[in-house]
Amino acid sequence: MSLHRLVGITMGVPDVAATREFYRQFGLRPSGEGYLRTQDGGPQLRVTHSDRRRLLALAVGVDDEDDLDRIGHQLRGLGVETTRAPGELRATDPGTAIGVIVRIADRIPDAPAPAAGPRPHNRRSPAVERDHDVRPRKLGHVVVGSVDQEASQRFFMRGVGFKLSDSIRGEASFLRCSTDHHNLLVAKAPVQYLHHTAWEVADVDEIGRGATAMLESHPERHAWGLGRHHIGSNMFWYLRDPAGNFSEYYSDLDCIVEGVEWTPEVFEGSQGLYNWGPRPPGDWMLPEDIAAGMMGLHSER
Repeated sequence: MSLHRLVGITMGVPDVAATREFYRQFGLRPSGEGYLRTQDGGPQLRVTHSDRRRLLALAVGVDDEDDLDRIGHQLRGLGVETTRAPGELRATDPGTAIGVIVRIADRIPDAPAPAAGPRPHNRRSPAVERDHDVRPRKLGHVVVGSVDQEASQRFFMRGVGFKLSDSIRGEASFLRCSTDHHNLLVAKAPVQYLHHTAWEVADVDEIGRGATAMLESHPERHAWGLGRHHIGSNMFWYLRDPAGNFSEYYSDLDCIVEGVEWTPEVFEGSQGLYNWGPRPPGDWMLPEDIAAGMMGLHSER
């Protein structure tokens, strides 16, 4: 696979300062040109002003100019306009209205393997002695709503080169541009919007520690967790940022290595949403602010 990772995203929100502060507390660190950075992924989140919350841009990493030439040819074959510059190619997905940047970028090294061997006797687990701030390792995936899910799937798979990992029949596709089970989930939706971003941490203890710290003085941030998804298998805990986006700490996501057989499954409805944990919030599939915005649009008509 010439694609190898998510390089970064640009998130549009009404209150830039409050949202940036949320993600700083979440564990991202300020970087140049208004970006927030992860430990291994570098500058991966840019927050800019928008009248409503949405994903404005998504950058995907490739290795060289030949990759960009090939992807440009594929996109133009679908009738998609592209803009080419040294080191990158730009196009817009019609279903989500996201500006997609395919860019030459360094690969992220594999995560360190967990320590092997039995736990030592007569001592506490090292997990309970951790006192450092939780820092996400990288941006793992984003979930977006598309007004034309089939067109978006075609754009990202046949055009950009993502691969299908699993799907929910007629509703959503789990797509990957790396060895992670999914880096992008495109869901059928009545409007274009950003559902959530997901940030990888080391293990379930880091999920719990990160979420607990975020909720200590802001319990209203809690959305859903702790639990384990079925599709993707990852552990999760979701919070709400000030704009209304869900933000996920996750670990233990399925890995799909290139050249090894993987057969995508088709799930029905909410089947496969989670393996165990509390029930998702009532507005999980269509968040309240998005539904309210749709009602406003209908009333204006």
